Amino acid sequence: MKKKENIGIFDSGIGGVTVLKEIIKVLPNENYIYYSDSKNNPYGDKTDKEILEICDNIVQMLLNQNCKAIVIACNTASAKAVSFLREKYPEIPFIAIEPAYKMVHDYSYEKPTLVMATKGTIESEKFNLLYHKYDNHKTELLECVGLADIIEAGDNNKIEEYLQNTLGKHKGKIENVVLGCTHYPLVQKEIKKVLGENIKFFNGAPNLAIHLKDVLAKNNLLGNNNGKIYFIDSQGLPSKERRFFDILFK
Repeated sequence: MKKKENIGIFDSGIGGVTVLKEIIKVLPNENYIYYSDSKNNPYGDKTDKEILEICDNIVQMLLNQNCKAIVIACNTASAKAVSFLREKYPEIPFIAIEPAYKMVHDYSYEKPTLVMATKGTIESEKFNLLYHKYDNHKTELLECVGLADIIEAGDNNKIEEYLQNTLGKHKGKIENVVLGCTHYPLVQKEIKKVLGENIKFFNGAPNLAIHLKDVLAKNNLLGNNNGKIYFIDSQGLPSKERRFFDILFK
């Protein structure tokens, strides 16, 4: 039987590159397979049943590619599917991204906070449990409908217009921003332009990377490979691959 040596990572598009960047800092000698599901993007508009089916199909594909652990780099998929996947595949470690709202509680509790996330994430039971447990009572939840799609498309004018229209009213009123979608760190500079230079961002990716390393070590799965990164897009779009690697190594 061939030894499982890859770490699988999947997202509804290329946004999870922001997670992989942090993972590589901690685990540079692992091999990675990144699956960009642009065919089904966005997940936030889909039913729970559809999300479970999509994620299950991706996991089966990644397991067939000799993956020893799987990172769910999509907040919506993490919120909706991780419990189901862990139950169905108990032998595989699943590491799931989640909005870094607890970090606000730990490091910046008194400050007015904006949680930017998809509708699916904000409405999920998993996020609501997290939110009510650590609520600083100075938080606004903002459903950024369509923002991940615009970032995925890479249209800078549309991104700036969207952020101005959506965030402009919060200028001068917010000090913490929780980036509750893996696409959003790609537009941190643009968000700062609208909200102000003193904004403090909270992103779950760095903690996920540390947790992944701990889980691999605990399960005796740490590898010493050559750090290969394979990219698969569900629509087979070369433009996605080029942009993915441009961002990854920028």
